[in-house]
Amino acid sequence: MIELEGVPELIDPVMVAAFEGWNDAGDAASAAVAHLDREWKGEVFAALDAEDYYDFQVNRPTVWLDAGVRKITWPTTRLSVVRIGGEKPRDLVLVRGIEPSMRWRSFCNELLGFAHELGVELVVILGALLGDTPHTRPVPVSGVTSDADLARTMDLEETKYEGPTGIVGILQEACTHAGVPAVSLWAAVPHYVSQPPNPKATLALLNRLEDLIDLRIPLGELPEDARAWQLGVDQLAAEDSEVAEYVQTLEEARDTAELPEASGEAIAREFERYLRRRDGGGPTAGGQGHATESGEPASYLRDTPGGRTRPPLTQRPESGGGQETGADARDPESASGKEPDTGTDSGTGTGSASGAASATGEGPGTPKPQNAPESPDTPDDPGSSDAEDSSGD
Repeated sequence: MIELEGVPELIDPVMVAAFEGWNDAGDAASAAVAHLDREWKGEVFAALDAEDYYDFQVNRPTVWLDAGVRKITWPTTRLSVVRIGGEKPRDLVLVRGIEPSMRWRSFCNELLGFAHELGVELVVILGALLGDTPHTRPVPVSGVTSDADLARTMDLEETKYEGPTGIVGILQEACTHAGVPAVSLWAAVPHYVSQPPNPKATLALLNRLEDLIDLRIPLGELPEDARAWQLGVDQLAAEDSEVAEYVQTLEEARDTAELPEASGEAIAREFERYLRRRDGGGPTAGGQGHATESGEPASYLRDTPGGRTRPPLTQRPESGGGQETGADARDPESASGKEPDTGTDSGTGTGSASGAASATGEGPGTPKPQNAPESPDTPDDPGSSDAEDSSGD
């Protein structure tokens, strides 16, 4: 039995989780949970035992001084609760940590134990992947689930991916088997500028989360940071003619693929978000959190007096390199039935090349995971028994 001392009864709780590493390109997903933590201030109520799940030669502990006393911070996963007031109060359980090195099945079961004790009604797992998407366009965010009923009711894609997966896919599948509704939201990060932070991708994930759970999230300085990030990348790209030409190619492919997306439904969705923010509708940050202190929140690094973020470009495309454009990164399922692969491997920040072309020929290509072995490109799949066996107990 898991004892959760000091945690009050929650109102319609939703668990929001993100994990650093393979599923977290540009640190976009973990930064989104850190943002929720920061805006709704709170304290950690539980942490998983690091000894059970982490290889400390892969994710090393850190030593720091507290008033002259040396202390150690161990890599782990922490949980917190945020209580949100307003006309329609709804509480969040925030899960933030590092993709575990071992015993993935036990890891997921422990998180589900907390979800059961807290009465969690929905689990939303955030991820970020490297994709053939231009930094100048809105960040594609796809929502997938392995629950057919949930896919219909929440207008999501039902995943049919087969191949290597990460902890996001394993946790989603564990939720499905436990009868807990679960959704994964994936943001596509340009592979040519994959170093963290990527506030534009973080902002896109939070906007999609708002729509999914009908919750107004205070964005603070995040929109300004996203604009500064894009201006910085614009300047860096303009200084290299080959990169500028490559970005233009991605823009043309993206714009062509998105022509059908300029629908009344898409326009209405954006207009609803505008009205919600203008009128202050929906739950907001009115209530103080009981929430999380799961480590230092990601900062959006500024390197000029004006505060402009200047992330470095990670990779120069080969001149005339024949980059293929494949399945739109907003949809983790191309015509070949694959989800896009993800993320950065514990802060390495090196980018991956473009993905393979999809049979549909639509939009930016399916990306590869950062620092992952050559294998089918796409994010996690709940359901890959091979991945589970190799990563689990």
